[in-house]
Amino acid sequence: MKLLASEHTLVFDYIYSISAIVLEASKDYLVEGRLSALAESSGCASFADLIRKAKADSSGALKRKIIDGITTGETLFFRDTSPFDLLRHKLIPELLDRQARSTLKPPIRIWSAACSTGQELYSIAILLREMLGDPHRHNLRLVGTDLSDEAVARSSSGYYNSIEMGRGLSDSLRAQNFIADLKGWKIRDELRVLTSFRRLNLMEDLSSMGKFDIIFCRNVAIYFNDKDKASLFQRLSQRLESHGSLIIGSMESLGNSCPQVESKRHLRAVYYQLQEGKAQAA
Repeated sequence: MKLLASEHTLVFDYIYSISAIVLEASKDYLVEGRLSALAESSGCASFADLIRKAKADSSGALKRKIIDGITTGETLFFRDTSPFDLLRHKLIPELLDRQARSTLKPPIRIWSAACSTGQELYSIAILLREMLGDPHRHNLRLVGTDLSDEAVARSSSGYYNSIEMGRGLSDSLRAQNFIADLKGWKIRDELRVLTSFRRLNLMEDLSSMGKFDIIFCRNVAIYFNDKDKASLFQRLSQRLESHGSLIIGSMESLGNSCPQVESKRHLRAVYYQLQEGKAQAA
């Protein structure tokens, strides 16, 4: 199905309204590739018909299907090595030391804020298992959120096909952390139980998430306009513990959009922490 020039404003504005994703005129192919089948299966003769039908659907089901289609993301296990080196050699050891010095044994909370189909959060769980031996001896809480219901469902299932398993995982990591069955490869239960997944629109109020020691939000804001990008990073910074760290994509930068945090570097990784005295109430 072809996206007509006369449909651009209607379609692109609707996608922005439900996801904050800004599409350029050159992205016709993306809409056509990801939403054509949905439009046809919904009995729509055009993309304009699809949008009108979605707006009239009080159940929100068609809107959620459009979100699922348009937000299908590129992801893999251990995507970019530097954030995981940062976890292994600095952030996790510092959190473990803080936990060991506290009589309350505070939880270590890590949030994958745009988890897609879960590979990022499961990569973190695998790394923690390597570092800690038995991660259940520690108070760990790993949370993944995504705008797409389909992505959340896939993350929660913990199932991956052979192609997905071959992207970022060595044979030894696959054998140690996954079990093969008729559906594909399933994350082992002892790792799966460390994680939880839920649907969340990052452009809405994030206060219900609580506070985190580490927040991953990588390669998401590149699809946002400057105003929404600044809003997102400011609200994510409010979800950080006073010692917490925000990790964004290697091609992203906060610039001047979030003055309450400062950039820091360890090895090849850049991360952000609240400036001293800038911790905010829950």
